[in-house]
Amino acid sequence: MKQEQMIAETTITIAAAPEDVWHAITTPAQIKKYLMGTTVKSDFKAGSAITYEGEFNGKKYHDKGEIKKVIPNKEFQSTYWSSAGGKEDSPENYNLVTYKLDDKDGKTKVTLTQDNIRTDKEKEHVTENWKGVLKKLKEVVEAK
Repeated sequence: MKQEQMIAETTITIAAAPEDVWHAITTPAQIKKYLMGTTVKSDFKAGSAITYEGEFNGKKYHDKGEIKKVIPNKEFQSTYWSSAGGKEDSPENYNLVTYKLDDKDGKTKVTLTQDNIRTDKEKEHVTENWKGVLKKLKEVVEAK
């Protein structure tokens, strides 16, 4: 029986053009500033691998995924598997993470979703985590 899956979603509005937000979500030096010091490696092209390395609460992690969709200044989508998540590295344990950017009168509304969530507790944790990331993303982009 296939388990019911949930999607976590959070949004934030950033006082910057979509191009500035796009730059922040596709530039490793910028990502490191808002994604808990994570080192990201990728060429940011659809079909390419993307890796995330760093240390969280004293534990090293090496997370990874594949870039699925790249529409500059509009949408960035990749799969994601976390070495810290306690789940086996197999296709059914990857999440699909999507950043959608909407131009709203010179500001950018960012909607972030993550699928393949199995419990209410996991959904709550993931949503809170992404809210923190988007808040930092907003700070980084607006500080320019």
